[in-house]
Amino acid sequence: MNTATQTLLDAKGLRAWYGAAQILFDLDLQVGRGEVVALMGRNGAGKSTTLKAIMGMLDKRRGDITFLGHDISRSEPYHAARLGLAFVPEDRRVFTDLTVMENLAVGRQPARQWSDGKGAPEWTPERLFKLFPNLGEMPQRPGGRMSGGEQQMLTVARALMGNPYLVLLDEPSEGVAPVIVEQMANMILELKASGVSILLSEQNMHFAELVSDRAYVLEKGQIRYHATMQELADNDEVRRAYLSV
Repeated sequence: MNTATQTLLDAKGLRAWYGAAQILFDLDLQVGRGEVVALMGRNGAGKSTTLKAIMGMLDKRRGDITFLGHDISRSEPYHAARLGLAFVPEDRRVFTDLTVMENLAVGRQPARQWSDGKGAPEWTPERLFKLFPNLGEMPQRPGGRMSGGEQQMLTVARALMGNPYLVLLDEPSEGVAPVIVEQMANMILELKASGVSILLSEQNMHFAELVSDRAYVLEKGQIRYHATMQELADNDEVRRAYLSV
């Protein structure tokens, strides 16, 4: 990360458990303003657990987590969300009985400002429908009557209604059609251009390479490699050791 870049998220010594089983072991990671950072690794490496631990969605976590200078190491998820940290889960979790517009309304939070006084990106349904034209064609459709890819878009759009500084995005390319994957990549690049940061859990190397600045590679809950995305793409040995199936 460029040292001139403002650090939004800083996690040090992050550990996490499911019951008695320890999943994460002393992870250190940072995300800067306007950065897209990928968490790469095979299934079970600890990528989703890392995002949930940062957000405060696990009963047992340890370590120091700061977000925009606020200590969120022991915060509830709603506290992190109010500070401008958004989480988009892999399993979508749209409100199936609510329409697209009603789902978006649930996520609404006030506009925000950066510490330097500049306005942070502010999202409205109209702006989101330009980003996700599919949603704009079905504003009154219930979430339960949408395809998996459309639900994925709605989940991202609902998170953006909170005007976040940083989005934790869990496996956005998983299980959706290639055309939706392409739209997701374009969406991430547009978010980055607007100043939003993203910490991305991803297995798809091609997708991660399209959108990411840096990458952390996880195996068995530990960071095994950290470099720019281009350096990871050029490193056949690391990719064979930790990413190939």
